[in-house]
Amino acid sequence: MNPTDEAAPLRVLVVCTGNVCRSPAVERLLSTRLGAAFQGRPAVGSLMPAIEIGSAGTGALVGRSMTRAMAELVEEHGADPSGFASRQLEASMVRSAGLVLAMTRRHRSAIVELVPGAVGHTFTLRELARLAADVDPAALPGANATTADRLRALVPLAERRRGLPSSRPADDDVVDPFRGDTALYQRSFDQLLPAVESLTSLVRR
Repeated sequence: MNPTDEAAPLRVLVVCTGNVCRSPAVERLLSTRLGAAFQGRPAVGSLMPAIEIGSAGTGALVGRSMTRAMAELVEEHGADPSGFASRQLEASMVRSAGLVLAMTRRHRSAIVELVPGAVGHTFTLRELARLAADVDPAALPGANATTADRLRALVPLAERRRGLPSSRPADDDVVDPFRGDTALYQRSFDQLLPAVESLTSLVRR
């Protein structure tokens, strides 16, 4: 599927390492807030979802469910963690995505090394939220535009703002909580949730 085909669903791919903590949390939170389909499950009331959200890992624990600690946080914030199964990142996933969200700068580099042509639409989650905060909402499609239209339009607008570096580059990353304690899971979630909320509030119709 051509990711630039506006008649096709906009595919969003979220990437971390094991695909059992951060990226599945973002997948389910984005799906809930954008009314999107995820990992083969259709959006409610939609035969052809406008947005499809999936996730994968650069070193996935293939077939595993979301970790219990992260699943509890996701559920507390209104999203459904059930039925998740981790997947290994493949080039075909990246090629079919119109937006790729990495959890860290290292993941972003790995994605672009795998598919160099994805550089223009690959960001870390927090990087995209930071760049999007500088986008005038009036620059996004209005009136009859859908959430997918607005999210699709946001990508090149954010890409053109890459010259606005973070004063603290590490702030573009989400810490890995895997095998950590409850406090580390909460810290990780507290880093990813505001980025999800700011992005969805900007593009949602």
